[in-house]
Amino acid sequence: MPVGPRQRLLEIFGSAVAAVNGHACVRRYLHTHPVAAPVYLIAIGKAACAMARGAQDALGAAVRDAFIVTKRGYAEDLPWPVRVAGHPLPDEASIEAGTALLEFSARIPSAGRVLVLLSGGASALVEVLPDGVDLKRLREINRWLLASGRDIAACNRIRKRLSLIKGGRLAELLAHRPILGLAIADVPGDDPRVIGSGPLTADADLQRPVDSSGLPDFVREALAHGPPAPAPDAECFRQVRYEIVATLEDAKRAAAQAARKLGHEVVIEPEFVSGAAAAAGARLARGLLQSAAGAVHVWGGETTVRLPEAPGRGGRNQSLALAAALVLRGHENVWLLAAATDGSDGPTEDAGALVDGGTIGRGTDAGLDADESLARADAGEFLEASGDLIQTGPTGTNVMDIILGLRAED
Repeated sequence: MPVGPRQRLLEIFGSAVAAVNGHACVRRYLHTHPVAAPVYLIAIGKAACAMARGAQDALGAAVRDAFIVTKRGYAEDLPWPVRVAGHPLPDEASIEAGTALLEFSARIPSAGRVLVLLSGGASALVEVLPDGVDLKRLREINRWLLASGRDIAACNRIRKRLSLIKGGRLAELLAHRPILGLAIADVPGDDPRVIGSGPLTADADLQRPVDSSGLPDFVREALAHGPPAPAPDAECFRQVRYEIVATLEDAKRAAAQAARKLGHEVVIEPEFVSGAAAAAGARLARGLLQSAAGAVHVWGGETTVRLPEAPGRGGRNQSLALAAALVLRGHENVWLLAAATDGSDGPTEDAGALVDGGTIGRGTDAGLDADESLARADAGEFLEASGDLIQTGPTGTNVMDIILGLRAED
């Protein structure tokens, strides 16, 4: 039975995600770069459990103990306890996890080797706050950052100044022990200073005063309590080796390979799709309508959504897809998929959406207005009514977002 275009795009997306799965990537790296016992494992992020399983498979009994924290709903059965905490907003469990991380680190013997596994979500899941900043203020700041439309690098520049473990401070805490950091890159440019707010990475920017222009008073007041960060030439960083084991480009290449196996020509778009989600979706859809028929277009990126006072259901990929659907309205044989590789688009359990020329008509028939849904940051409600949402569940990775486009022959 022939596989239709929608199923083909979903299959291509699945191949992209599988190629950057944390279990496979960590296991593969450690098989070729083994770490001698005794190993003490720290895994933080939405892919923490998958990455920890990869370390377990590769290192076995060499791992003597482990500290693992992930997002609620993402925990797996492992030989070690798994903590869960808040994301995208840190919560009391994030603070408790921070205290537990300090205690775990203090127990690592000087002869121990530390394996740190980082993935998306790490900034919210574990926190140790300086005096003068409490959880209520931290949540207020994070809520403002998430609604501000700032990209992840800009958000993490502020987060790491309000932490005793971010901005290289975890490396300082683990000083005099060999550290191997393995990361799944969930930020533009795969910058280790930004991934998880850079707990193992020197950051010269932290030696300079923060640019407080455009920041509300409560953020500036909190930044005044920020702790000093280790200098880029500090001794603690000489013991750190840091490798990135999965990237967005890896996922894009895997998507292209899967599309070719299905018989498609492929265009791997070099652009990193960023900026306002709705504007990006409309622009990509216009380009797709002008593209050659039969080719699958593969983009990667991470857009932003400026949230209204009372946002509805949805995330950046759903907003991008719904804006694209407005442009594609009435055009047959055109499809666009936009989805988060971690399976969670914004504060939802939907990964994203796969829209076509009939999406707007189906949602409108259900009594909804696409423009109003976009304005309310409520794309998810419309896309549920149109039958276009994608659910994958936790994927064991996070390399930002994949966007796929296809215009078939008329």
